[in-house]
Amino acid sequence: MTIAVSILPEQQLAALNSAYRKAVARKRLRLLAALAVFLAALIMSSIGAEVNLRTFFTYFGNFVSYFDRILTLDSGQRVWTNVGEWFWGLHKWLKLLGETLLISYVGTLLGAVLAFALNFFAAENTSPARWLLFTVRRLLEFARTVPGIVFALIFVIAFGLGPMAGVLAIAIHSTGALGKLFSEIVENADMKPVEGIRSTGASWLSCMRFAILPQVSAGYASYALLRFEINVREASVMGFVGAGGIGQELIVAIRKFYYSDVSAILVTVIVTVFLIDITTGWVRGRLFGKEART
Repeated sequence: MTIAVSILPEQQLAALNSAYRKAVARKRLRLLAALAVFLAALIMSSIGAEVNLRTFFTYFGNFVSYFDRILTLDSGQRVWTNVGEWFWGLHKWLKLLGETLLISYVGTLLGAVLAFALNFFAAENTSPARWLLFTVRRLLEFARTVPGIVFALIFVIAFGLGPMAGVLAIAIHSTGALGKLFSEIVENADMKPVEGIRSTGASWLSCMRFAILPQVSAGYASYALLRFEINVREASVMGFVGAGGIGQELIVAIRKFYYSDVSAILVTVIVTVFLIDITTGWVRGRLFGKEART
């Protein structure tokens, strides 16, 4: 059985080839124009931010030599040749690390509770009033826009040095972050159960309790666990401004040039965060399935 193949006339084929080449040329021109705009914006931003490549390469050796110093003991040996001397303060550091974990846990818990209380008012489909929607959204934006370490510094000035400042800073920042995430989950919820419950004369609170909450509770828990992972790292840094935890010991070691202590504390923090990430990821996977683990 033969198959007939139609052949376009040369004039029509030439026109099609010409149109194709012009389309490719226009696409290539747009790509080059976008690349030129990107490079121009990058150069202007670098100039505005005073990014100097000459300075970077001139002092890059200092950066490398600092790593060399923090990996060297006072005796001149490499840190891994005498782990006992390297981690001489492990007992004290673990105690401070435990304080950091407690700061993260309490701050995350308080933030999750406040976010849970506010997120229904910040969701487009469940807020009972437009003015309330606007007000709560602005409050959550403020809470998550201001960096946590700034809140920590403010609370250190107000309440003094210690873990309380870190807990309050993490709680406020977590309220803003989780409130946004929780409200987005609510906005994606199915509203048909709400309409059904509302038709029986149920109150707004009952609609949230029996129609919305069963749909979103798993997402709430998953995001709260994820936030706890983030807050462990946040709490470690907040110690730099005196908000308690392992960060205070780390900044003291940096300022007093206890080089091997700096690397030992960093290794302790990194291993702890790594284990927490694995553990919370496993918990999310067990509770909510493989999708929550990603």
